[in-house]
Amino acid sequence: MIHPTAIISPDAALQSGVSVDAFSIIDRDVTIGEDSSIAANVRIEPFTTLGKRCKIFHGAVIGGIPQDLKFNGEPSELIIGDDTAVREYAVIHRGTAATGKTVIGKNCLIMNYVHVAHDCVIGNHVILSNAVNMAGHVIIEDFAGIGGMVPVHQFIRIGQHAFVGGGYRIAQDVPPYVLAAGEPLRYAGLNYVGLRRRNFSEEQIRSIEKAYHILYREKLNRATALTRIKEAMSLTPEIESIINFFEKSERGVIR
Repeated sequence: MIHPTAIISPDAALQSGVSVDAFSIIDRDVTIGEDSSIAANVRIEPFTTLGKRCKIFHGAVIGGIPQDLKFNGEPSELIIGDDTAVREYAVIHRGTAATGKTVIGKNCLIMNYVHVAHDCVIGNHVILSNAVNMAGHVIIEDFAGIGGMVPVHQFIRIGQHAFVGGGYRIAQDVPPYVLAAGEPLRYAGLNYVGLRRRNFSEEQIRSIEKAYHILYREKLNRATALTRIKEAMSLTPEIESIINFFEKSERGVIR
């Protein structure tokens, strides 16, 4: 299971069923969960933890030090959840003193040439398409997706079940359940395909539609729109997540 040309620190912990292909380097203070596979020419740097059944493809660099001039070698880590795949030549950095860690959840797909910077937090079932480039401190909630060749500004939040089209630039927060497109990036309707794939009922979808109609189509300022939603709609988990997202946004939400 371990190719003879692989270099593995005696201070790394590889659980049962782990395979490591040719010329890969696994440094000290690395933990790799059961049945994970590491392809050829992968570099996994210190303070990295991989969950079970992760797949790291050729040329990826995992757990490198942050590209942050404030970083002074302080303790920090990278944590990747079970069943996540990191494709060829992706680069994922560990955290800084700001939060101490970069976290990627379970069942994520990180495609070729993606960069996940320091202190980012990515939820479960997230898909980052080819060459998504994230700055630091980005938060992406569960089941969100980003199309290819997208730069993401630092401190951005992307809500659950949202999808951002490929080739655009994310400079403001993207709220839950929406499709975002255009330059500058803007609301382009709901992520109907994603919601139906994940078995949202038509009643749930209509409720989400109504909330965003109030927010984006009734020409109200944001505070008034949120008040109207609270007064006029049932506060289901989906509606509460929309309200909370808007109220907690620091960078502002796409128009």
